[in-house]
Amino acid sequence: MKYNPDKHHRKSIRLKGYDYSQAGAYFITMCVQDRACLFGRIDGNICEPYEAGAMVEKWYNEMNIKYSGVKPCEYIIMPNHLHAIIVIMDDFIVGADLRVCLITDTPPKQGGHTGPPLQTIIQWFKTMTTNEYIRGVKNHGWPPFRNKLWQRNYYERIIRNDDEYQRIADYIVNNPSTWKDDRLWTE
Repeated sequence: MKYNPDKHHRKSIRLKGYDYSQAGAYFITMCVQDRACLFGRIDGNICEPYEAGAMVEKWYNEMNIKYSGVKPCEYIIMPNHLHAIIVIMDDFIVGADLRVCLITDTPPKQGGHTGPPLQTIIQWFKTMTTNEYIRGVKNHGWPPFRNKLWQRNYYERIIRNDDEYQRIADYIVNNPSTWKDDRLWTE
C-alpha cells in the first residue's frame, strides 16, 4: 500500500519536548509483528522460552556492553513481546545505587546527556535480534516472520519515582501469570 498523507497520519507516542537521552528509568514494551508467538510459551505461571526467546534475552543483557551508560534492569520475554526497564545513567550515577540516585519523586533534570537516546538503543536491540533471528530461521528452522520481526514502534513510559519503579517491576515479574488477561495475548 502506497503512503497517502490524507489517510495515513503517523503520530509520535513520545512525550513532546522530553529529552530521551537524559538520565532516567524507562519502562519499555516491544511487540513481535502480528503478535506472533515466536519467543516462547506460557506454562502455568512461567514463560518457557524457545531458542529465539533465549536469543532475545542474550541481546537484552548485552545492551550495557554496547552502551556503557545504560543498565538493563527487570525484564520478561513473553511469547510475543518484551517488557523491560532500561535505565540511562548519568556520570555521577554509574556504579552507585540506582534506587537511591536515580529514582526520585521528581523527573530527571533536562540536559543530562550521557549517551545515545532511548530510540537509538531500541533500534540497536531490534537490529541485533532481527539479524540473529534471520540466522535462526536459516540455520535452525525457527518459524519465519512476515516482513519484520518487531512492530515498527515500541511503548515507553518514563518512570518518575521509586513506587512507580517497584509497581512496574512487579508487573514485569508477574506478567506470565496474567498472560490470558494480557491485551497482547494470542494463542
